[in-house]
Amino acid sequence: MVNLVGIIGGIGSGKSAVADQFRQLGAEVLDGDRLGHEVLLDDEVIESILDLAALAPLHNPANVQGVTGARAVLADLPHVAVFDTAFHATIPAAAREYAVPARWRHEYGVRKYGFHGTSHAYVSRRVAELLGRPLAEVNSIVLHLGNGASACAVAGGVSVDTSMGLSPTDGLVMGTRTGDLDPAVPGHLARVAGLSVEEFSQAVNTDSGLLGMTGSSDFREVMHRMDAGEATAATAYAVVVHRIVRHVGALAAPLGRLDAVAFTAGVGENNARLRGDVLRRLSLLGLAVDEEANDGAAGEARISPADSVASYVVPTNEEYEIARQCAELLGLQ
Repeated sequence: MVNLVGIIGGIGSGKSAVADQFRQLGAEVLDGDRLGHEVLLDDEVIESILDLAALAPLHNPANVQGVTGARAVLADLPHVAVFDTAFHATIPAAAREYAVPARWRHEYGVRKYGFHGTSHAYVSRRVAELLGRPLAEVNSIVLHLGNGASACAVAGGVSVDTSMGLSPTDGLVMGTRTGDLDPAVPGHLARVAGLSVEEFSQAVNTDSGLLGMTGSSDFREVMHRMDAGEATAATAYAVVVHRIVRHVGALAAPLGRLDAVAFTAGVGENNARLRGDVLRRLSLLGLAVDEEANDGAAGEARISPADSVASYVVPTNEEYEIARQCAELLGLQ
């Protein structure tokens, strides 16, 4: 039950054993025990990924097309799949389980899986380095804010909760995805508007979020229109900020202690106004913004005063994290 994010050619063998391992991991996912990790690809593994595509319909099929093309062109090399959900395999039952019928959970794998794992893994590790402390001693919240967006609570390098759930649609407001949504909404729309399951699924994934609220999925355009006085853009921006603030608060509570917050991805790395508005609303958690540092941040930077909980801009490096995991699997580290 995974989201394929990276395929890199490498050195290695043992295809059938890996396929058996992947199928075993897939079965364990349906039992809610753990997620798959990086594996060497073969036809059986690819088939298994496609079998699980119902939980990531926008990602797995498209990525498998890339895998198929790469394997055709580089047929002499084995290939490695790195899974976006693997970092969240450590989320405890209290945070991952939904209060739904047992059959849904055990037979159909309905639970939280989380996404953006490679980004959260890289950034949380980099935050510990910036603090000059061992990763095992640092509690952080990573805000991956782009066209897709998620927040993750990381305790000692381990994911303990995240805003995305069964699918990447849950949590923060995104470019075209709703984020948090009352589960009664699809039933309501089916009754009053005759909306089918397929129509609802497409709408919450591709026609919602900023696009649904403003007609544009581009955060820069929404802010430009807000500055020009457009009320719908201002409301959309306020919803985005409120949702981030609410999720940071919810993730900080179970951490017990918060050492740092990191902003990453396209919006998180480049939008000083959003970062400032979020941090100012989180003073209850000891967060604050250094206005000059925040406005001038270009690349990696601390944007909080020395006497507050640390806040950073950390450019994500998912490609590096994918390569690191591949090297680890292939014994090259």
